[in-house]
Amino acid sequence: MKQVRHDTTLLTKDDLHLFNEGNHFRLYHKLGSHLIKAHDMDGTYFAVWAPDADEVWVMGDFNHWHKRSHPLRPRDNAGIWEGFIPGIGHGALYKYHIHSRFNGYRVQKADPFAFSSETPPKTASIVWDLAYQWNDAPWMKTRHEKNRLTAPMSIYEVHLGSWKRVPQDACRSLNYREIAHQLTDHVLKTGFTHVEFLPVMEHPFFGSWGYQTTGYFSPSSRYGTPQDFMYLIDQLHQAGIGVILDWVPSHFPTDDYALAYFDGTHLYEHQDRRLGYHPDWKSAIFNYGRNEVRGFLLNSALFWLDKYHADGLRVDAVASMLYLDYSRRSSDWLPNKYGGKENIDAINFLRRLNEEVYKNYPDVQTIAEESTDWSMVSRPNYLGGLGFGLKWDMCWMHDTLQYLRKGPVHRKYHQNDITFRMLYAFHENFVLPLSHDEVVHGKGSLLGAMPGDEWQKYANLRLLYGYQFGQPGKKLLFMGSEFGQWREWQHDESLDWHLLEWGPHQGIQRWVADLNRLYRGEKALHEKDCEPAGFEWIDCHDADNSILAFIRKGKAAGEFILIVCNFTPVPRHDYRLGAPKDGFWQEVLNSDAKEYGGSGLGNAGGVQAQALACHGKPWSLEVTLPPLAVVFFKNA
Repeated sequence: MKQVRHDTTLLTKDDLHLFNEGNHFRLYHKLGSHLIKAHDMDGTYFAVWAPDADEVWVMGDFNHWHKRSHPLRPRDNAGIWEGFIPGIGHGALYKYHIHSRFNGYRVQKADPFAFSSETPPKTASIVWDLAYQWNDAPWMKTRHEKNRLTAPMSIYEVHLGSWKRVPQDACRSLNYREIAHQLTDHVLKTGFTHVEFLPVMEHPFFGSWGYQTTGYFSPSSRYGTPQDFMYLIDQLHQAGIGVILDWVPSHFPTDDYALAYFDGTHLYEHQDRRLGYHPDWKSAIFNYGRNEVRGFLLNSALFWLDKYHADGLRVDAVASMLYLDYSRRSSDWLPNKYGGKENIDAINFLRRLNEEVYKNYPDVQTIAEESTDWSMVSRPNYLGGLGFGLKWDMCWMHDTLQYLRKGPVHRKYHQNDITFRMLYAFHENFVLPLSHDEVVHGKGSLLGAMPGDEWQKYANLRLLYGYQFGQPGKKLLFMGSEFGQWREWQHDESLDWHLLEWGPHQGIQRWVADLNRLYRGEKALHEKDCEPAGFEWIDCHDADNSILAFIRKGKAAGEFILIVCNFTPVPRHDYRLGAPKDGFWQEVLNSDAKEYGGSGLGNAGGVQAQALACHGKPWSLEVTLPPLAVVFFKNA
């Protein structure tokens, strides 16, 4: 048996007490593996939670993966096993060899708190020092201005493994450092304010896109080291670009080396499959009623905000957490103690999550992907809400795409699809997502899903984006959509960057960049994204012509942007619209302009308001509406 010192510990009695209460929010400083440099001996301290283990050892490349040479000892009655092993340094590979007190169960487990992991299909944890010299102090000091609800937030959603690949190197993905400057330059060119990464946390199956997480404290080593990922975030921050991370507390894969059945018991997940197994994803569901499990997840969330300077967390599959009967047959779920279908433990966990995030990092945002009509998702806990800052508007996405996919001749019968949103648009703080989920599983690309001939497809796509940016709410667009990718997204292939050699795709990208520029520059388009006072219909009833007209308003009096959408390929000349103000109305953006690939029809720079009442307004404009186009007017 090799030397293991048990007189060295990072855990105080207070730590153990708070851990068992579920109230220790810096556990990643205590559990896992931590390098220690002492005056007499250097090495690594290990600590792992395995309350139903009979024995626990550390095995790794330092002991030739011998299972029983380096034992840990149990610490008090906290269920934690710990020990200090001299001579183990940065980069050492390791796992825990666990003997359960039940049924003779023996297993080798990766460290749930590991800061780094081997590249899949390998599964060992890696002792890692997270030291990094950040250069983003100006961003961190002022990011509260960029992340608040009154600021413009236009999110570019990215899957790191397929954004861009290296053809001359067997089409491998770019690593964190390679992508850092290229992605930063692209986001600056296209004008997005934030980047959202599909889960970067380590995951065994590349085809899960990161949503089957095993490394809740470990960025995927497919693209480099933890410091390499820090470098990527650092570069984005230095360019004034925020970073949002997808985070998955809703379920986890059941791979033998990971969290499932960790110490011979259902430690992290529910034992009863009606509570602990997700039928859609064939994965395990966290036991949110267990203090230590809640603490584990809360620590993971705070870890990425702390160590990686993330500006927000987009929480995946919140609906699956809220409902005990989510995607289940009537015989496959258990009601709560009141007989209802609400998951009370998950609700309490989500409220605590948001409470701790905003208490510790008030200048970030949490964003819920929640697909039901659960009320007050983005309202504070003290009002009875879940406490998120923002929520994805899945209904807007569904209704809008359903409408745009119809041929223009049919749209007049479905005007309600795009007007219905305004009945609920301010019930939550919404993000309008055109995400990765809309370009997979046979749905095709956004461009490919548009009706009509090739010219009409491009025009419809520009119209879709213009309508999205005109609507109240923050914006999100998945990578490739900003230049009109023709084919469906493939996670194991690069985006089709060669399309930018062609004028129509250049036009789409230029249109997205100009939309972002206008959205960022005009307060009327973002200051009241989450306030009813920021929106007013001019006319939503002209279904026969499939035309919508509405006003966006800023906080300052008389700060208006008028948006008009023509959802047919028929140009409308001398079309009269009510206006809230006299004077000249400048045409500041027109999706039919030739530089975007349009026909060039427009209003010669703008129109003068006339003292002729219309749509309940004292003035009106007589405008030209181009085919399948959106036009933005600003009162000068």
